[in-house]
Amino acid sequence: MEKIITLTHENIDEEHICCAISDKKCKEGYLAKKEWIKQQIDDGFVFKKLDVRGKVFIEYCPAEKAWAPVHAPGYMFINCFWVSGKYKGEGNGKSLLQECINDAKGMNGIVAVTSTKKQPFLSDKKFFKMQGFELCDSSDPYFELWYLKLKDDAPTPKIKDCAKDGVCDITDGLAIYYTNGCPFTEYYVNLLEVIASEKGHKVSVIKIDSREKAQNHFVPYTNYGIFNNGTFVTQHILNEKYFDKFIK
Repeated sequence: MEKIITLTHENIDEEHICCAISDKKCKEGYLAKKEWIKQQIDDGFVFKKLDVRGKVFIEYCPAEKAWAPVHAPGYMFINCFWVSGKYKGEGNGKSLLQECINDAKGMNGIVAVTSTKKQPFLSDKKFFKMQGFELCDSSDPYFELWYLKLKDDAPTPKIKDCAKDGVCDITDGLAIYYTNGCPFTEYYVNLLEVIASEKGHKVSVIKIDSREKAQNHFVPYTNYGIFNNGTFVTQHILNEKYFDKFIK
């Protein structure tokens, strides 16, 4: 197996962050994601990746510091976890998860947001189930919370009430919420705003720019989300091809 690299303040400017490595149109978002990571490192945020030019990485941090409306005291929260292409089926996912388990030694456990069925930009719950995780909570329309207890007396994590119903406070038109926790969001949010406006939709764009806002968001996944007339539609990052599929 290739070497695993941990991003630090000292190496992050030289190391790539796996997603949007050579996507020129997402350069702004790519740099914004690096800055976002830098701001989280001192709060225990960890980004580990395989030493390859591909999407093979895991991000995690103490749940109290996570950009997610999840109540999981003493747990490590998996922020993003991706093993793609030729790197699948080689034990890389297990190795990266073990890094997280090692770093969570002495904590209550590990928790991750998934979905009832496989969804874009969300980890597949089947992998977590195979590694001994259990379902502990769910919210509309398809989000699930899975956890691995590392202590017998650990409390059961839960999704906060604000993120249970998949309903936001903007009830007229489309509402696009996003963070810089994903390098694709800056470009595609701007693109979607243009596409939606050209199709006659009223559009509101809201950047979640603080941990406090993220921890009080309307769904458990905060990197990107679209609501239509107040109801959650998808976390799939939309372009023109997918717009009509998701927005009726």
